[in-house]
Amino acid sequence: MILPNLRASFGSDEIEILLRMLEQRTRRSRRLWEGRLAEEGLDVLLDHPETFSAVMSRGRVTATSPKLTFYVMVRHTLFESGLEDPAIADYVAALLLEFAVEGRANRIDVYDDATYRYLVDIVGDLEGESSERRQFLLRAHLGNYSLWLAGLFPDYVVARVHRRGAPGLLYYEDLGATAYELASRCELADRHGLVGVYSQVASGFRAVRRALNRISDRYFFPISPPPIDRLLRQAVDSTDLNC
Repeated sequence: MILPNLRASFGSDEIEILLRMLEQRTRRSRRLWEGRLAEEGLDVLLDHPETFSAVMSRGRVTATSPKLTFYVMVRHTLFESGLEDPAIADYVAALLLEFAVEGRANRIDVYDDATYRYLVDIVGDLEGESSERRQFLLRAHLGNYSLWLAGLFPDYVVARVHRRGAPGLLYYEDLGATAYELASRCELADRHGLVGVYSQVASGFRAVRRALNRISDRYFFPISPPPIDRLLRQAVDSTDLNC
């Protein structure tokens, strides 16, 4: 189960990285930043624009801890879409970090034996599942996997639409948003404090997906000039905005 727990896991190592970066980037004393940290909390360091600039220096990830890098990258990109709740950034960053482990994106939980390559297979198992816990994990994973694929691999999704007649980005959005909304209604979501996060990602799925598209385009798969699939995807998004 993926939890929005990256911010809570930041310790002295991450704080030291942040203080050092901000001192260098802003040319303001470390003592000043330590004072602000004590008075305002860790978000004053994490949310500073110079933190993002330092972490993503020159369009590439600099040497910081992976969890700090993922959180800062997601947090500041979501800001651009007007998504300011740190809990959303915390959850999405935790999702990216966990799914980056080989094979994890295809499993509903770390130790689950079943693997899924297609969303329709998750839906099929969901319809025949009676266990409350597994129902919850399948719903959450359907949302997570939809966001992962449509967010970080949108060009692949669009390419399959034009070459094989596969479902497009709107299909992933609808399925993912519905899955998160259904997951938010489960008792286990309430038990683990996930109701609000699931509900917000469900209602803002498209905005979160587009924020991840920007991360993918800028940092994971930068291509210049843009390929035809990227142009087609951007055209689809432009059409959606006018609907």
